[in-house]
Amino acid sequence: MRIATFNVNDVQKRLPQLCAWLEVTQPDAVCLQELKCSAEDFPHAPLRKLGYQALVHGQKSWNGVAILAKGAAPLETRRGLPGDAGDAGDRQSRYLEAAVNGIVLGCLYLPNGNPQPGPKYDYKLAWFERLHAHAAALLATGHPVLLAGDYNVVPTDFDIYSMDSWRDNALVQPAVRAAYARLLVQGWTDAIRHCHPDVPHYSFWSYLRNRWPRDAGLRIDHLLLSPALQPRLCDAGVDRALRALEGASDHAPVWIELAD
Repeated sequence: MRIATFNVNDVQKRLPQLCAWLEVTQPDAVCLQELKCSAEDFPHAPLRKLGYQALVHGQKSWNGVAILAKGAAPLETRRGLPGDAGDAGDRQSRYLEAAVNGIVLGCLYLPNGNPQPGPKYDYKLAWFERLHAHAAALLATGHPVLLAGDYNVVPTDFDIYSMDSWRDNALVQPAVRAAYARLLVQGWTDAIRHCHPDVPHYSFWSYLRNRWPRDAGLRIDHLLLSPALQPRLCDAGVDRALRALEGASDHAPVWIELAD
């Protein structure tokens, strides 16, 4: 079973690249982030032609997450991350959860947090706290769970080509890295790091400063497995070729393979 996460960076604009990748790699389930469209405008029809049914938590122009499943519809278990104290709830579409082939699949798009310090950074840390609480609740169920998405966290200096121009960025701040590390302490397994401890596997290359041709990348897209799911992990990787296509997202899909 192959599951992937992909920050598509505008699903309508990147639909040709998304469809080409799905046709070639045939993942069983996909978590998409940064849809930048409402649920009504999501391209269900072309994805159905490829055999995928989609569960969508969209937001016009910004954010938005979706879960694709091949052959059967994802069974929604949660829409939005719990714990928001606002009267209207969390207005940013950043979390969606569903059961797919016996696995609880959480698709997340963690806030970027820039500029920092400031309210966007504070929101990022607060969102992380809510994620910790919900992740702990998921672990307590004992079910096989996968938390996949764009975490907007570079876990260590090993996961970035160079820190020189990034030291003030929210993606690498000590508090953010510590928040990510706390998930691992809870018991979650970082699939890429587990399978490839000695080789960097970047998943994001900025459009600026010729960073893709220079392989000046960052690893910010992660798949975290619960203890009940981790023994099934066979392999993990990054489909870098998609980033090289014309008009590509600045992210590449990250995938895992699980034993049945």
